[in-house]
Amino acid sequence: MARAFAKIAFTPRVQAAQARMGSRDAYRSTELGDAETVELSPVEIEFIGARDSFYQGTVGENGWPYVQHRGGPMGFLKVLGPRTIGYADFSGNRQYISVGNIDGDDRVSLFLMDYPAQRRLKIWGRARLIDEDTEPALVARLESPDYRARVERGVIITVEAFDWNCPKYITPRFTEREVRGLVTGWQREAEQRNTAAASAEEIGRGALKLVVAGIRQMTPRVRAYELRAPDWTELPPVTAGAHLAVPVRLPDGAVVTRQYSLATHPHRRDRYEIAVLHEQSGRGGSAAIHLSWQIGTRLAVDHPANQFPLHDDDRPAILIAGGIGITPIKAMGQVLKARGNTFELHYSGRSGAEMAYRDRLEVEFPGQLHLYFTRVPGGARIDLHAVMRAAPADALFYVCGPRRLIEAAESAAHELAISAGRVQYESFE
Repeated sequence: MARAFAKIAFTPRVQAAQARMGSRDAYRSTELGDAETVELSPVEIEFIGARDSFYQGTVGENGWPYVQHRGGPMGFLKVLGPRTIGYADFSGNRQYISVGNIDGDDRVSLFLMDYPAQRRLKIWGRARLIDEDTEPALVARLESPDYRARVERGVIITVEAFDWNCPKYITPRFTEREVRGLVTGWQREAEQRNTAAASAEEIGRGALKLVVAGIRQMTPRVRAYELRAPDWTELPPVTAGAHLAVPVRLPDGAVVTRQYSLATHPHRRDRYEIAVLHEQSGRGGSAAIHLSWQIGTRLAVDHPANQFPLHDDDRPAILIAGGIGITPIKAMGQVLKARGNTFELHYSGRSGAEMAYRDRLEVEFPGQLHLYFTRVPGGARIDLHAVMRAAPADALFYVCGPRRLIEAAESAAHELAISAGRVQYESFE
């Protein structure tokens, strides 16, 4: 359609404007070649049939252009032949501007928009008006049986050229029907997920019933899982350092138990939160959780236990976390801050992007947080001897992380003659 389109649209003045703006060479090729047969292809026919509105341009006897919006049910602009389209002209405000213009000049231009897909089709043609008295059979072809608006006349357009425009600057917009369809689809998917979750078998045999109520990807390898009571009532109280033994169904159907520290602020009773690091070379528990746990997964667990308790007096504390060991340390920091205790939080990880809760900790503990990076060139690494040596004489130490971090802390404490009673450890390996 390029040549027919260019023949109509690229007038001498348009060509001059293209030359001034530097686009003439790019468009010159559209004017070359043999004469074309103007026919709508299946692509245009499908597009036209899916429209429920378009814009029509006409020209008055005084030379002024006029653009009118035409609307109706989907498909009211009908393809009547390879180069013929038409539509029923419904009764409107009775100004008859387009009707009068077409009577004087049969040339029209149509803009057909698909806002959601950011597509537009331009059509040039020659229009003629028909009515039931002169061509009842053709008017009948233009009618939409389920549309009640009164048809005053028909408009038949012989297509002279058409062109697909680029999607640039087309703002996506959606009709009520399209929005309703999207929402209905989302609701249906949500209902299917809820039904599947509701019918899913409960995992575990513990007395405390929980349901996965939220999932959040915190780092490329760490997901946080929000656990609530099925009826959203309060959960049993916990203390900082507590953990939850959760049942996990492996791909072979076996149910195993894995322990995860609670990262939630202990004062909260509405939910628990655990953070699960996906360990590719682990025993399969974390991989199974990442693969199978979804919103609505039901768990039956034992009540939380605490083998890594925080002291309950006003002594200062030094909190040291490595990797996913931040989960109980985070809860401890929140309790210490609420109580007014002096404390420091030293957090080591591969890089900032792989450190769960880092962004929250930076906001919550701006004066206490110290970050270290083990796989960032030039990044500071934690010096446990220096950290423990600089601590107050009555400070207590809490260390959670991989075995090598625990061993390094034990060695530093021994060399600095820090009593064993002042240092608490928990390893996630």
